[in-house]
Amino acid sequence: MLDLFLFGFVAGLLALAMRRPFIAVLAYLYVDIVAPQKISYFLLASLPISLIVFVAAFGGWLMADDKRDARFTWRQGLLVVLLLYCGATTLTADFPVEAAAKWAWVWKALLFAIFLPLTLRTRLRLEGALLFMVLSAGSIIITGGIKTLATGGGYGALHFFVSDNTGLYEGSIISCVAVAIIPLIAWLARFGTVFAPSRAVRLFAGALIFSCLLIPVGTQARTGLLCIALLGILTLRTVRHRMLYLGAAGALAVIAVPFLPDSFTKRMDTIENHEADQSASTRLAVWGWTLDYVKDHPLGGGFDAYRSNKLVIKTQDAETEGNTTSIDSATITDQGRAFHSSYFEMLGEQGWPGLFLWLLLQVSGLWQMERLRSRWRKRAAGPDAGPQVQWQAPLANALQQAQVVYLLGSAFVGIAFQPFILMLIGLQCGLWSYLRRTDAPTARPVRRGVTVGPRPPQATAAAPPA
Repeated sequence: MLDLFLFGFVAGLLALAMRRPFIAVLAYLYVDIVAPQKISYFLLASLPISLIVFVAAFGGWLMADDKRDARFTWRQGLLVVLLLYCGATTLTADFPVEAAAKWAWVWKALLFAIFLPLTLRTRLRLEGALLFMVLSAGSIIITGGIKTLATGGGYGALHFFVSDNTGLYEGSIISCVAVAIIPLIAWLARFGTVFAPSRAVRLFAGALIFSCLLIPVGTQARTGLLCIALLGILTLRTVRHRMLYLGAAGALAVIAVPFLPDSFTKRMDTIENHEADQSASTRLAVWGWTLDYVKDHPLGGGFDAYRSNKLVIKTQDAETEGNTTSIDSATITDQGRAFHSSYFEMLGEQGWPGLFLWLLLQVSGLWQMERLRSRWRKRAAGPDAGPQVQWQAPLANALQQAQVVYLLGSAFVGIAFQPFILMLIGLQCGLWSYLRRTDAPTARPVRRGVTVGPRPPQATAAAPPA
C-alpha cells in the first residue's frame, strides 16, 4: 500500500507538470530530500526516479516554461566554477572509484542549485519551493519527533523511514537541518499565501518546530544542541521583547532538563571533555592529518581523500570518587576516518582553491541576505508601506539564519555538498534576482532626447500566478 501511495504521489506531480512545468521542479525537491525510492519496496525502487524527475524538471523548463524573467546571478557563476573544479579533481583523485561514486550525486546537486534560481521568477514560486523543502524535510522530522517522544531515541538508534545512514537520514545531518529550517517554518506561518496564516497553520507550524527541537534529543547529536543554542542567540536580533524572550527560553531549558533521557545528558557532557570521547578525539586527529596532507597536496586529493589517513588517538577519562581522581588513558589506532567537517572536507578533497570557492559562496550569501534585509526592512517601516513590502526582509533574515546555523553545524559534519543546503543557496539566489528585478526603476532611460514611457508595474501581489 505504501508503495502504491509513493508511486502515485510522484506520478501525480509529474502529470500536473505536463500543464505547469514548475511542478516538476517541486517534484525533484521532494524526491531529492525524502528519497522515496529508498522507502519503496518495489515500484520506485526499481526505477531511476531521481534522474527521471531531474530530466522532467530541466526539460519542462527548457521547452515549455516562461524564461523572460530568468536571471543568472554571479553566485550561480561561483557554483559553475565549483562544479567544474570538482570535476577536474575527480579525474586526478587519489581513489578514483570512490571519488566517481561521490561525484555521481555531487554534480547533480550542484547543477540543480545552479538551475533552481532560473525557475523562481515569482513570489509564489519562491514560496512553493520553500514550502516543498520544509514539508519534505518535515515528513522525516515529524517521524523522528514521534519516535523520540515514544522511545527517547539514542545515538545511532533513532531510525526514520528507513535504516539508512546517508543524506537526511543520518543523525547529525538531520539535526543540523531540522534546526536550520525553524526560521523558515516561522516565515511560512506568518507570511505564507499557499496556506494563509490561520490558527490551524500556526498550530501545525508550532508542532513542526517542536519536532525540530526534538530531533537533536532523539539522535543525541551534539551538533544539534550547538545549533539550537546559536539559533536562540540569532533570534535576539529580531525578537521584540528580548528580556521576556531570554526569561522564557531559560525557563523552558530548566523545565526540559528533567525530561531528557540520561543517555542524552551524558553524551552532551562530552562537549566539555572531548578527550574522554573517542568520537571527538578522532575528529581532532583527522583535522590535524588534513592540515598536514594539504601541505603536500595543496590542490586536494579529490573526493574521499580521507581514505588514506592513518591515525593514532589518545584518550583520557577522569573519574572522581571522594577525594581521589583516577585517569584512564588509552591509545587507539584507526585509518580511513571521514573528515567530520565541511571545512576540512573541502580542504582535503578540493584543496585551498576549492575551500576558497566554497567559503566565498557562503559569505556572499550572508552578505546578500543582509543587504536585502536592511533595504526592505526600511521600506516596511515607511509611512506608506503596505502588505506587499512586509515579507521580503523577514524571508531574507530567515534564509540568513538558516545558513548561519548550517555553517556552525557543518563545522562538525561533512555536508559541504549536502543537496538540501545547496537548495537553500538556490533559494537565496532566486530571492536576490527576483527582488532586484521587481525593484528596478519604473522609468526607462532617456534615449536621443526622448523619454520612453514608464515600465509596466511588476507584479508584487501576495500570490502572483505560477
